[in-house]
Order: sequence, then structure tokens, then C-alpha cells
Amino acid sequence: MSFEKICHISDIVPGTGVCALVEGQQVAVFRPTEAEEVFAISNTDPFFQSNVLSRGLICQHQGELWVASPLKKQRFNLVTGQCMEDERFSVKAYQARVMGGEVEITA
Repeated sequence: MSFEKICHISDIVPGTGVCALVEGQQVAVFRPTEAEEVFAISNTDPFFQSNVLSRGLICQHQGELWVASPLKKQRFNLVTGQCMEDERFSVKAYQARVMGGEVEITA
């Protein structure tokens, strides 16, 4: 498994997400807090086939982090990619880390 450098951690405002292109795929990268912790899932909302999840709202439910799609607010788990509202839907989850201040995603 190899990691690809995406950006510097300071490029992501805490509490938001950004979109990155990883091997031709749009990946939504989230930084929920000031800490150097990041999560990455596919940027494509499976309900609408639109690349918008990086613009979603980060939320917490029962101790887990989710992102609510900006379209119809379906929530996707930032660790597993599973949809809270409809278990038939999920998005790909990527391993993400911060090394030396650089955000890296599995390629």
C-alpha cells in the first residue's frame, strides 16, 4: 500500500473538507478539528452521482464522525464510508494520515 501526498495540513481549515485527485478519483479529505487528524472518502454522493461530499457538513453521532451531503443531507461515516440513512449505499473510504505536516492518502 502506498500513500500519495495531497497537501499540507495547514491548507485544510479545521472543520472543513477539500477535494483531491488521487489516481484519477476525486477524494474528499476532512479535517474535523484543530488536531492533525484527517479522514478521506470518495467525493461522489452515490444518491445523485455528484462530486460534492467535500463540501458537506462534518457532524458527530454516537461518538462517530460523519459528513452530511450538501444535497439531501444523507450522512456518510468518515471511517467506513457507510451511509447512515440507507445501508444499501456507501462510499469508498481511504486511509489517510498526516506525516511531517503533509496529508497523505492511500493510492
